[in-house]
Amino acid sequence: MNPPGNRPPWWPGDEAWPPEPGAWRRVAWANRRRGGPYGPRGPWGPVRRHGFARWIGCFVVVVALVVASIGVLALWILGTLIGFIAPNGGIFQGAALVILLFGILAIGGGVRFARRISLPLSDLVDAAGRVEAGDYSARVQDVRRGPAELRGLVRAFNTMAARLETDEAQRRSLLADVSHELRNPLAVVQGNLEAIIDGVYPADAAHIEPILDETKVLSRLVEDLRTLSLAEAGTLTLHREPTDVDAIAADVVESFQVRATSARVALVADVPADLPILDVDPIRIREVVSNLVDNALRYTPAEGRVAVAGRATSDRVELAVTDTGPGIAPELLPSVFDRFAKSSESRGSGLGLAIARAIVEAHGGTIIAESPVADGHGTAIRLSLPIAAKGEKY
Repeated sequence: MNPPGNRPPWWPGDEAWPPEPGAWRRVAWANRRRGGPYGPRGPWGPVRRHGFARWIGCFVVVVALVVASIGVLALWILGTLIGFIAPNGGIFQGAALVILLFGILAIGGGVRFARRISLPLSDLVDAAGRVEAGDYSARVQDVRRGPAELRGLVRAFNTMAARLETDEAQRRSLLADVSHELRNPLAVVQGNLEAIIDGVYPADAAHIEPILDETKVLSRLVEDLRTLSLAEAGTLTLHREPTDVDAIAADVVESFQVRATSARVALVADVPADLPILDVDPIRIREVVSNLVDNALRYTPAEGRVAVAGRATSDRVELAVTDTGPGIAPELLPSVFDRFAKSSESRGSGLGLAIARAIVEAHGGTIIAESPVADGHGTAIRLSLPIAAKGEKY
């Protein structure tokens, strides 16, 4: 190792010296990915890629030699005791030669087995170190031959690394999206408050009301994020009870009638009254249907139509909210249920459909989006909820 006061020439300039705990290995992985030298040395010398493989190989060879030696000794003693082998006879020499050949084969097989085991394990150790250093793109090449346990371990590691990489990308995207969504209302609040303090605006209701509206937007955004995080973590509390889904659909349509009438949009419900009773959280399901109807009305032009339809299958109840708006852009359709996914003209937070999907999936259902629906325009959001079997409890 280099003394703490002597900074080696290959040590990265952005790394502190003396190094912090774990810095040696982190720099080793970084150098290796760049194809550079093995420069960094740990407490036990240079970090080498196949050091672990050599240890395994040496161990297997030693074991094979020991087993072969014990086998030779056991056979010789047994043959001498039964009189089959004479100490100086030709039969002994022939038997010893056969045993020697078996020993060589055992060693060769042991070495081959060691290579099949040690090289993937060495790659696993290498990839685990890269993941520890924050490189979640690390993968181990699939093992085609070898023990089933080793192949399963490699697959499990690659799956784990892929999930970590996805989670890290989603975390960064979420932070960027949340900061973007918070920036506008905070700027409005700050600007209005500074104008009132500086005497530019009077502190009357007309100038304080926009500040209150923006605080409501912030409050709704925080609550949406909380609901979404609970649902995605599987900890969203559902207060299930026997529920008429057709009654929920009728109530939602009635509550939006005034808005639909003022926008000159026909809002209708076509949900049979004899749909099966579902064991769901009525408040959450109403929230989902309301969000879908709200989105449909927002994007449906005057003289358009929004319909809420329902039907029952053998094991599910399906609801569909269909509009005659311009439809969802093809590039946005695959990610329409993702967090903060919205079109450029959208005025919402981009969390409504993500929350709807999370709530529906928490009930064991599915939700999909189709666009266009007819004549090259329109959108249909279809959700499906399972019917509990007789005697089944949630």
